[in-house]
Amino acid sequence: MVEGEELRDRFVGAALRVVAEHGPAGLTVRRVAEEAGSSTMGVYSRFGSRTGMLEALYERAFAMLRDAFARVPVTGDAAADVRALALAYRAFGLESPARYAFMFERAVPGFDPGPRLRTEALGSTFGVLAAAVGRAAAPQAAAHDAYLVWAVLHGTVGIELAHRERTDLPGWSAAADREGVYLDGLAALWRGLGLDGP
Repeated sequence: MVEGEELRDRFVGAALRVVAEHGPAGLTVRRVAEEAGSSTMGVYSRFGSRTGMLEALYERAFAMLRDAFARVPVTGDAAADVRALALAYRAFGLESPARYAFMFERAVPGFDPGPRLRTEALGSTFGVLAAAVGRAAAPQAAAHDAYLVWAVLHGTVGIELAHRERTDLPGWSAAADREGVYLDGLAALWRGLGLDGP
């Protein structure tokens, strides 16, 4: 690795630690620089701006999700593969809710990754899920079905993260088996799409 890449990696690693410890609101240039053992000028010299630093973090976070998907073996059984990817997606979100919020919500005021960056990031991850769904779906419906699967996964993980630190409500028994509810939702959608259930 050349020196510039090492420095970039150090700053992005620091930003990942900051977002985990302080949440997206803590992603200031000063805090990231301090975490990296550098100065704010070092961040500006490497990324040009706070936005540049946040874009690099955004890229890295999606690369981490892509790596999590890459660790899921492809078995040839589309339903089993989608279920395994779903579990990897949930584990990724639960591992760092703040990182997940940074990736998918407008968690940092004023930061909105541009269309090119968002397209590349989402394509590199959603594309893995879409390929697995596409092995079971009709070609003309594959993209549509994959989007619905992602919506169920993303929505269910989002609800779980929003309520994970709260006391469970009496009568909401589904909250006791969050992973089971998550997989039940996926299975119900899969059957509803006319595919062989996961």
